[in-house]
Amino acid sequence: MMPPPSIALAQARTSDRTIYVTAADMRRLRALVTDQRNSRDDLRALSAELDRARVVAPAEIPADVITMNSKARLRELLTDDVMTYTLVFPDRADYESRQILVLAPIGTAMLGHREGDEFEWVVPAGPVWLRVERVIFQPEAAGHLHR
Repeated sequence: MMPPPSIALAQARTSDRTIYVTAADMRRLRALVTDQRNSRDDLRALSAELDRARVVAPAEIPADVITMNSKARLRELLTDDVMTYTLVFPDRADYESRQILVLAPIGTAMLGHREGDEFEWVVPAGPVWLRVERVIFQPEAAGHLHR
């Protein structure tokens, strides 16, 4: 079965897009991946995203990029459902408060995307395609450059 045209376009964009990560987040995320056994799928997925990320200084990151501790509104492309999550490190994860762990598949998928980007989130029932509707809060844009 072929995906709808917007999803086919998103698939093409996902593989060649640039994701942005601050230098401080890259250090913490690499340490998180290194401190664990790399045989876990979640760690391999995060490591792969980090391998292709563009590392920038906090002051240089565009304000519409999802960084760690950013709050973003996402839209599921097939159902048109809207969800809002804050991307966090393991010590702050709380699904009931919509604090999504960066190691969760959706957390890893969110990291580094910009408003307007579309990406895949794989769930047990199959792939789900999401669009970043808005970055509601980003620490770097709010002036929190040394966290």
